[in-house]
Amino acid sequence: MQMWRVVMWVSAAAVAVIGGVMAQAAQPVTVNMYSTQKEFLIRPILEKFEKANPTIKVRLTSIEEGGLLTRLKLEGKDSPADLVMTADVANLYKLQAQGTLAPVKSEVLEKNIPAHLRESGGHWFGFTTRARVIFYAKDRVKPDALSTYADLADPKWKGKIMVRSSNNDYNQSLLASIIANDGKEKALAWAKGVVMNMKSKPAGGDRDQLRAVASGKGDIAISNTYYYGLLETSADKSDRDYAKKLGIIFPNQQDRGAHVNIRGGALVAASKHPKEATAVLEYLSSADAQQFFAEHNFEYPANPSITISKIVAAWGAPKFDTLALEKVGKLNKEAVLLFDQAGWQ
Repeated sequence: MQMWRVVMWVSAAAVAVIGGVMAQAAQPVTVNMYSTQKEFLIRPILEKFEKANPTIKVRLTSIEEGGLLTRLKLEGKDSPADLVMTADVANLYKLQAQGTLAPVKSEVLEKNIPAHLRESGGHWFGFTTRARVIFYAKDRVKPDALSTYADLADPKWKGKIMVRSSNNDYNQSLLASIIANDGKEKALAWAKGVVMNMKSKPAGGDRDQLRAVASGKGDIAISNTYYYGLLETSADKSDRDYAKKLGIIFPNQQDRGAHVNIRGGALVAASKHPKEATAVLEYLSSADAQQFFAEHNFEYPANPSITISKIVAAWGAPKFDTLALEKVGKLNKEAVLLFDQAGWQ
């Protein structure tokens, strides 16, 4: 073979190889996120992330609440998931305890997310907070009659309280926070007291409890704050009218503050793209993402430097409990046992 032909063949082969490498390099890395959150609450900010980071694409898979852990355990090491996004520290702690999450070391996340809203080893991070507080019928309850969670167990409220079941993660985390702050005995006594004061057997979600109080079926409800915001801004006029009949009380303002929980995210242990997945988590803690969260679901941004929405600001400037949510997660099983002992269905 003539030398010039050899050179041309080698050159062509090199060009083909380089071209293939360049084409491969140009393909964005796809990060898979499993989320129990409604898509409209997360998709827009993921699209903004993709525009700012064209080498990374995020594929969002919506999963029913309660099905996330089951799916990750079934998939095991073969799981395509890189990230998870879910509500309540109870769920994040269960994912961690089952070994489905991997720790993340990130100065960005540690700077943007307060220590009590993230796991100490970096296994999960809270990106928004929601307070679990007391709502009351303005025409039947004086707001100064209630100031603490303990007040809900006072016999004077017998037959007045509307609240969802003990199977609910939000209630489990609230009781876990009471265990952490007041001890097991007081927490059990509180749960028994609330059971005695229930208007009816627990049923439905938080908005159902709020509607029940507004319509006169009860006088007091326990609910997450963002559900109240959803009623205030509902397309349904009856829901907006219900909201006008309700007052909000942030408990324990003279001591620890109102209990809060999180909507958070984490890196999956089976992730094939941990670097890119971490970049997504960091972006969720950024001012851009945090402001979006603050405006679109009536939650409080985890990053304390972000301005809350006008609707949320109208509720006041309450003090929140800074108990490490890691402790709340660890006490979840104990809270479930106490609910059973108290007869909270």
